[in-house]
Amino acid sequence: MADERLIVALDFHRFDDVKNLVNELGDSVKFYKVGMELFYSVGAQVVEWLKSQDKKIFLDLKLHDIPNTVAGGLCSLMNLGADILNVHAAGGFTMMKIAADKLREESARQNIPCPKIIAITVLTSINQTDWNGMGYDLIKISDQVVRFAKLANSAGLDGVVASPQEAKLIRESCGEKFLIVTPGIRPAGSDINDQSRISTPSAAIKNGANYLVVGRPIRAAENPKLAAQKILEEIHEV
Repeated sequence: MADERLIVALDFHRFDDVKNLVNELGDSVKFYKVGMELFYSVGAQVVEWLKSQDKKIFLDLKLHDIPNTVAGGLCSLMNLGADILNVHAAGGFTMMKIAADKLREESARQNIPCPKIIAITVLTSINQTDWNGMGYDLIKISDQVVRFAKLANSAGLDGVVASPQEAKLIRESCGEKFLIVTPGIRPAGSDINDQSRISTPSAAIKNGANYLVVGRPIRAAENPKLAAQKILEEIHEV
C-alpha cells in the first residue's frame, strides 16, 4: 500500500504528461497535487481522471478573495472530489472562517465527504531578502508563518501549507491534529530550483510534517519511480 504522506506534484500543462507519470509511478504513489498550471490548462478532467485511477488529490489553487467569493469557489471545487483544498491565510480570519464554515455546511447539505481545507502561509520560494523587500522587515518569516498557522487554526481550518523549516514551530503552536503540508522537499543532492526554504524528506517528517509535496526531484528524474521509492524509504526510516 502506498504511503499517503508523499504527494507528487503534477506540474505539467499537458494531460498526456500527467497520464505517463501517474502510470509509471503506479501503485507506489497514491496522492497527487494538481496546481494552477495543470488545472488552468486541462481543467476538471484531470481531477476526474485521477479519481478514476483511485488516487487522492490535493487541488492547490490557493484561493484568495473576499469571503463569500472564496467560499463559493471552494463549494464548487468540492464537487470535483478533491481531498484537500486551500486558501491564502493572508486573506484573513474572516475569509478563512466563512470559507470553512460554508464548505462544511454545503458538504453536509449534499451528504458528500468534505475535503480538508488548509491555508497557505508564506510561499517556500520567498527568502528573507524577498520578505524584507515586501516591507515585512520587522518580522521574521518563521514568526509570520506561525502567526498565519495559529490564525488558520482559530478560524477552524484543518491545517496549513508551510516550509519544512517552520513545521516544528507550527506543530508546537497548533497541536498534533493540525495538518502540516510541506513543499520545498529536496532529497540530498537535488537541485533547489526556485525554492528557498527547503529540507530533506526525513527532516521534514521529524519536524512534524504530515505530508511532503515533491515535484521536480521525481518528475525530472531519469527514473521517476525509483526516485519516489527512495523518498519513501527515507520517510519510512523516521
